[in-house]
Amino acid sequence: MSLYGTPMWRRMSEEQRLLLSRHEAAALASLGIWFELILMQLLVRHIYDKSATSAHVRYALTEIEDECRHSKMFARLIERGGTPWYPVGRVHQNLGRLFKTVSTTPGSFTATLLGEEVLDWMQRLTFPDERVQPLIRGVTRIHVIEEARHVRYAREELRRQMVTAPKWSREFTRVTSGEFARVFSVAFVNPEVYTNVGLDRRAAVAQVRASGHRRDVMRQGRAS
Repeated sequence: MSLYGTPMWRRMSEEQRLLLSRHEAAALASLGIWFELILMQLLVRHIYDKSATSAHVRYALTEIEDECRHSKMFARLIERGGTPWYPVGRVHQNLGRLFKTVSTTPGSFTATLLGEEVLDWMQRLTFPDERVQPLIRGVTRIHVIEEARHVRYAREELRRQMVTAPKWSREFTRVTSGEFARVFSVAFVNPEVYTNVGLDRRAAVAQVRASGHRRDVMRQGRAS
């Protein structure tokens, strides 16, 4: 919950908090779809010139299939919650389009780890919590279990790629990965949720940015 621990959160009723949680879950699922679509294109680019009969390509295709299924699962979650789809802003949408088109292979797997590990850490806190709605707990549990394979694959492939990557590729990866991490961390909070639950959008965003609890959560997620 982005507003947790802020003055605005303390003034909210339990009903308002529950409503905000539904909309923030939808926003996070929407962000997940955006990220999965980027990842699928990065994986397709990665295997485009490789032998279609190799075990490596077969595994990558299996991962693409998993990500496709996850995107559909997130979309159904949004529909079941009766909330709108929350697309990322236009600037982030265009930056994502650029990144998935020009990223190096090491950059692609670095971005995968940046996104997946933060989400994985958050979801591991969610699905064991009995206070969380059962549908959301079920979705996060499925995603955590299946993403564990993807994170392991990305780590192993990144190590292999960095051994042979030329210097320009390593430097380009460093720059693009840093920018992707910045965009992803900002996109975690979609201000439209505050408008849709009747809160003052500008005040809510300001309190989230000033929240020490929020900074700690993001720092722990990156360090996990």
